[in-house]
Amino acid sequence: MKDLFDVAGKVAVITGGSRGIGAMMAQGLLANGAKVYITARKEPELKAAQEQLGTLGECIAIRSDLSTNEGVAAFADEIKQREEKIDILINNAGATWGAAFEDFSEANWDKVMDLNVKSIFFLTQQLFPALKNAATYEDPARVINIASVNGLTHPGMQTYSYSSSKAAVIHLTKHLAVDLAKDNVNVNAIAPGFFPSNMTAFLANDQAMHDELTSNLPRGRMGDAKDAAGAAIYLSSRATAWMTGNTIVLDGGQVAAAGANDGGH
Repeated sequence: MKDLFDVAGKVAVITGGSRGIGAMMAQGLLANGAKVYITARKEPELKAAQEQLGTLGECIAIRSDLSTNEGVAAFADEIKQREEKIDILINNAGATWGAAFEDFSEANWDKVMDLNVKSIFFLTQQLFPALKNAATYEDPARVINIASVNGLTHPGMQTYSYSSSKAAVIHLTKHLAVDLAKDNVNVNAIAPGFFPSNMTAFLANDQAMHDELTSNLPRGRMGDAKDAAGAAIYLSSRATAWMTGNTIVLDGGQVAAAGANDGGH
C-alpha cells in the first residue's frame, strides 16, 4: 500500500508545460521521479521552463504548435522517435478568447476549439501506440485531459468558445475512457478553478478583484502548485488504476458554491 502514489520511473508528456498548471504538474512529477517531456509554442519560454524544471529531474523540452493537425503529428513523431513507451499524457495546452456575443468571430471560435478539443483527440490518437506499450492490466497508462470549471458552470464572462470547449473535453474524456479501457489506458480529466496563470493574471494582479474572488471561494484562496501536482500524481499513480472516465473538480469549492447560490439549478 505504501507505493500507491509512486510515479518514479514513469515517462510523462505534458502539453502547455512551460507555465501555469502544466508547469506545476511537471514540477510535481519530476520531483517524484518521473521523466517529463514538456511542449509549448514559444521557444524562449519553453527553454526557460526546461532550465528551471530540470533542476528537479529529467525534463526535455520540444517546441510545437498543436493548433494544427500538422503540428500535432510533428510533435507526436518527435516523441515516438525518443520513447517507445509513454506512461502519462497530460493534455493541458489551451487557449481562450472573449468577445461580446454580437461580435464573436468564427476565426476565434475555431482557434479555441482546435487547440482545446481537436488537438487533445488527435494527439491521444497519435501517441496511443506508445501508451499501450506502457500499459499493464494492473497499472494502466494514463491520459489526463485538462478541462475547466467553466465547462461545468456559467463562466460569468463572454468566453463562449472556451466554456464550450471545456464542456466538450469533459465529455470526450468519458467517451475515450470507455473505448480505450480494453487496451489498459485510463482517461480522466481535471477541471481546475482559479490558479495563477496567464489567463488569470488580471485577477491575481488586481488586489481588489483577487480579494473578491477568493472571498467567494469556500476554501478562501486560489489553487497553488501543490494542488495541481497532487491531482496529477494521484491520477498518474497506482491509486487510480480502477478510475477512468471521471473529472476531478479542483476548485476550492467554487462549483459547489455556485450550485448553492442558485438553489441547485
